[in-house]
Amino acid sequence: MPYTEGNAKNGAKLFKTRCAQCHTVEADGANKVGPKLHGLFGRQSGQVEGFQYTDANKDKGVVWDENTLFDYLENPKKYIPGTKMAFAGFKKAKERNDVIAYLKESTQ
Repeated sequence: MPYTEGNAKNGAKLFKTRCAQCHTVEADGANKVGPKLHGLFGRQSGQVEGFQYTDANKDKGVVWDENTLFDYLENPKKYIPGTKMAFAGFKKAKERNDVIAYLKESTQ
């Protein structure tokens, strides 16, 4: 199932409770346990300046868009074996769609 337009308001709530402890979305946001996400769409994996990625992330070479994020956020460790991202994933497609809709609004 590919990405379909989600609800950014619901995605903001999900991001706050399940992502914000490790990631920021603001233009001046800092890297935390995970990389800052501002400018995420169209960026290649493993490319945020100042963040120490695993070789798996740097070598994956995926360019982030709605569909690659939809697949990745279901099970990050399966999508990029060797990633240090500890999050198990959003198993529900609706939750992934909502978080991606939020990221589209908040990381541009």
